Order: sequence, then C-alpha cells, then structure tokens
Amino acid sequence: MPSLPHAPSPMPPPCARARHAVAAVLLGAALLAGGASALAAPAHLPPATDLAAQGAAAAGKGQPLVVLVSLPGCVYCETVRRNYLGPQAAAGKIEARELDMTAATPLRNADGTMTTARDWARSHNVSVAPTVLFLDARGRSLAAPLQGLQPDFYGAYLEQALDQARAALAAAPR
Repeated sequence: MPSLPHAPSPMPPPCARARHAVAAVLLGAALLAGGASALAAPAHLPPATDLAAQGAAAAGKGQPLVVLVSLPGCVYCETVRRNYLGPQAAAGKIEARELDMTAATPLRNADGTMTTARDWARSHNVSVAPTVLFLDARGRSLAAPLQGLQPDFYGAYLEQALDQARAALAAAPR
C-alpha cells in the first residue's frame, strides 16, 4: 500500500507548546503583579503631623482634611485604609492623614498648639477605631464622623460624609 503524504500538524511540537505555556503564564503573572502594585493602597496614610498646615492645604484644594484615627493591628482600620481612603487618596480625590489614637506622637493642633496623637483623639472624643473625621483648616468638623466599619454600606456613608464636608467647606465664608 502506498504511503499517503503526511499533512503538517497544525499544532507545534510538544516542546514548543510547553515553552508557549510557560511564556503565557509568566506574562500573565507580570501583568497581574504590575496591575496589583498600581492598585494597591498604601500600608498607612501619611501621618497627621500639623493639622493647621495639612488642613489649610486640603482646604486650598476645596477638600476637607480626612483624618483616620486608628489603632495598631486593627483589622477594621486596615480595611478602611486599604479599601476606601487609601485608593481615593492615591487617586488625588481626597486629602487624608492618619493618626494612632494610642501614640504619644507629637501633633500640631489646628490652633498651632502642640499635643500628642493620643491626647488629640481624647479631646475629640474618639474612643472607637477606626474613626474618620472630616475637618476644615481650623480643625472644625464638617460632617459627622464615621465610627467603626459597616462593610455593606461603608462606601456610601463615606461618600455622603465627603459630600457634606465639601458642601460645608464651599459654603463657609473665606
């Protein structure tokens, strides 16, 4: 019986397929790593160090100063930072700072006096972490603070408070 001409295989040999698969996996991993780093929120927001200067800088952009009052190791604080405040701050949508309510870290208050993060939190009746405050350049509250974490509606509560704070800031005499 005569042999039939052998048609070329549409698939590359097994070695080439393996190389293509490895290259595809490496390319996918590189794309994921690049995308993840671009979207990752910071481990901490910039620290609140000078509320007068930081509040004035935020107000100059038509924004409230958003202050996350947190505790070390607080998983709810981490969620608020990474999922809500961090991405908005990284995108330039909000001016946000963070302070540890247990720390003796020096802090210049909005009136220019020196205090500590712990004493400032106490003087603002912050007893729950996370608490998010919305302040003007004088350290006055522009919206009700968000206390704790209500995961189902937190984004909506945050946006509502930001809208209220921006409106109060815009309506304030200059």
